[in-house]
Amino acid sequence: MANSMLEFDIAIIGGGGAGIPAAIEVGRAGGSAAVLEQAEECGGTAAISGGGCCIVGTPLQKSHGIEDTPDLAFEDWVKWGGGSADEVWARYYLEHTLHDLYYWAENCGAKWVDMKFQEGNRVLRWHRPENNGLGLMTALIKTAESMPNIKIMTRTGAGKLLTKNGRVVGVTASSNNETIEIFSKAVVVATGGFNSNLDMVLEVRPEFQKFRVMEGSGFGAKGIGHKMIKELGGYLTHMDHIWFYVYATPDYRDPQQRRGLVFRMTPGYIWFNQQGRRFHNESVTGGASATPALLAQNPPHAWAVLDHPMTAKMDVADPYYRRGDVIDHAKVQELLDNSPYIRKADSLEDLGKKIEVDLASFLSEVKDYNDAFDRGLETEPKFGKSLKLSKRFDTPPYYAIQLFPLARKNFGGVKTDLRCRVLNKHFEPIPGLYAAGEVSGMAGGHINGRNGLEGTMLGPSVFSGRVAGAWAAHEAGFGPGFVGKPNRP
Repeated sequence: MANSMLEFDIAIIGGGGAGIPAAIEVGRAGGSAAVLEQAEECGGTAAISGGGCCIVGTPLQKSHGIEDTPDLAFEDWVKWGGGSADEVWARYYLEHTLHDLYYWAENCGAKWVDMKFQEGNRVLRWHRPENNGLGLMTALIKTAESMPNIKIMTRTGAGKLLTKNGRVVGVTASSNNETIEIFSKAVVVATGGFNSNLDMVLEVRPEFQKFRVMEGSGFGAKGIGHKMIKELGGYLTHMDHIWFYVYATPDYRDPQQRRGLVFRMTPGYIWFNQQGRRFHNESVTGGASATPALLAQNPPHAWAVLDHPMTAKMDVADPYYRRGDVIDHAKVQELLDNSPYIRKADSLEDLGKKIEVDLASFLSEVKDYNDAFDRGLETEPKFGKSLKLSKRFDTPPYYAIQLFPLARKNFGGVKTDLRCRVLNKHFEPIPGLYAAGEVSGMAGGHINGRNGLEGTMLGPSVFSGRVAGAWAAHEAGFGPGFVGKPNRP
């Protein structure tokens, strides 16, 4: 028996990269929405992400002399997807990125500040918002919070979808040991992926049982939404398509020793295997290149080596290591000084001994890297890494951070149509039920395929959230559904 009952036009489960945009759409259409977020604050995985979105034809591209089109991006996307991308959803997303993601996010207060090359793209189209994913989500959350018809309920976990006559009519929830029944005309599930549920990861990717794999998504990304929807007959697809990153180290503060910490802003580091050899161009960190390169090492881990100045801007993608939207450098230094997965020494020779690599090989590799600077080279010879953002290794203390593979993004999930309606095994919509973001493989079920161009995770999550919210509002009697403005000649 529920302690209380609430009524809204739309119930949205999850307050992250898809749930918040869905709420904004409902609010702007004139409907009321409840956003259920189990954490203390909204943001989810999106808030700890790099924030990059794959966007096409933008003013930022044009200011760099880049002419990009949805056609060009679509060719890159399909080729990179390895034959399993949802081409209908990919085309739909790419054509709407300019007006319905770039400009829309700007209108919500976000600011696009720069671009970065990502493998598989023929031009720069990975756009970074100011202050990464946290900056983007902060702007969107503030927009949602400013709407009187949107109620954001944090510390509120969803339970079970409610149905009546074959239609989804709400959801149960719990908050402060109180059970709530929330009745609505439609429900949007935006619960994120399942990469913070290692058991679920290894169930669909059993070959990773022989590796040390870390959980690497938002704290709430446990696969709750997948299970809720599966119970109602929703169709799950491409569940084994998981994107693993390797620029991460175990969170020594995690009592279960499962969680990993992604760290960024250390472009000068170089990676070593246990034989004391570099094995990869460290400026290329994507899941399609860096991950298989690390997994090919014996054993399958690496050491990221830095000197003291290289740690100055280090950003650890976890709320503990930030003060609001500012990097807490004291906490980052605490990690560097205390993690058993990080070694520290006042000389490179002592560092090599502490990480127990072949010392002669290790010192020779660092010497060759330093020699490239002494010779004034623009790239180091071994792997062609650009030295523009790097420096000589010459300032102690030196650090070695142990790297392991980290499950980061789910490229498969709940199958939906272009209105984000959840489909059953007959590919028919389940009345009143929508899904968006990572629970639906970012969009549609598997918009990326086996590989992602980068920026093709957060971008489609935000976009599909908008689509789901607009069509859910329409079903509840508010607004025309998602209209948008495609970028076509």
